[in-house]
Amino acid sequence: MQKLGFRNFLTILFVERNTCCKMHQAMRLPQFMVFLFVWSSQVGAISSSHGAYDENTNQMRQQSPWNSSWLPRKATTNSGVNHYALIEYYTDSVLFGGMSTFDVYGMKNVNHQISSSHMCVINQGKDFSSHNAAIAGWTVSPSEYGDSKTHFFTRWTVDGCKSTGCYDLKCDGFVPVQNAPITPGVTLDHKNGKLKITIKIFKKKDDGDWWLYFGYDNQSLRAVGFWPKSIFNNMADHANIVEWGGYTFSNSGSASPAMGSGHWPGIHSATVQDVRFVDDTGRGYKIDPWPGGLVASISHKKCYGAVLSVDEMFYYGGPGGCTM
Repeated sequence: MQKLGFRNFLTILFVERNTCCKMHQAMRLPQFMVFLFVWSSQVGAISSSHGAYDENTNQMRQQSPWNSSWLPRKATTNSGVNHYALIEYYTDSVLFGGMSTFDVYGMKNVNHQISSSHMCVINQGKDFSSHNAAIAGWTVSPSEYGDSKTHFFTRWTVDGCKSTGCYDLKCDGFVPVQNAPITPGVTLDHKNGKLKITIKIFKKKDDGDWWLYFGYDNQSLRAVGFWPKSIFNNMADHANIVEWGGYTFSNSGSASPAMGSGHWPGIHSATVQDVRFVDDTGRGYKIDPWPGGLVASISHKKCYGAVLSVDEMFYYGGPGGCTM
């Protein structure tokens, strides 16, 4: 891979009505590019009209029609601006997945804004148009869901969110299983950050598909569904990037919304905990030594932040208020 400076790799693709991972140019980063801050404070199944997949019989039922009616947006467009505060891991080697536990929040007065937190498993390919990704997390997006509630969401792409993939079950791609603990797109009662959800995405060894597991802690994870390996090209075999953190979107000229809890990284902010890699058997394993090669990536430090801490955890978020 071509070596590029850390500041030169940034480009984010954001659909006005859809959240996508930050997209990366082909690069190779030193493992020691880590920003570590240690804080002493401690932080504290619905049926689908699109059908389901029976994990025991390997049978697929009632697939939804294809729908790719959305278009990508870059970091700053005529219609809006997005920001992010992320912790990321890059490798020239092989990754089979990641997991983490998120605090869940809501957001008031969102209108045309979006605030989201997610984990994204990526194979960056050779350029933006070949980025493959599987994404899951929570989001507040009135333009997508028609309300200001917090929703659990999934998404995927095989071309950097250019023309493939979709939210939740709105196109073929993600296949839900029967008796899943949650369905993509449903609302979450965030309880002002007291709700935590654990997400695990990994490539399962026995079938090669990318599986999504969900729970309200890392001991209660159950299968939600999977992205078939056949929909991916670069990521059919493995990933090489995992990212965790938050995104926001706002119309051009208007102030950006709060991210996470709306507080700067610290004891009152949103956290991502249990940050781990996952092998192809579904076993989560620690990044050892912590924080390994994790890298902080922040779009606008006057409005948002992401700070690594101890115990497989980081703080992120901010009050927003950026205008571009």
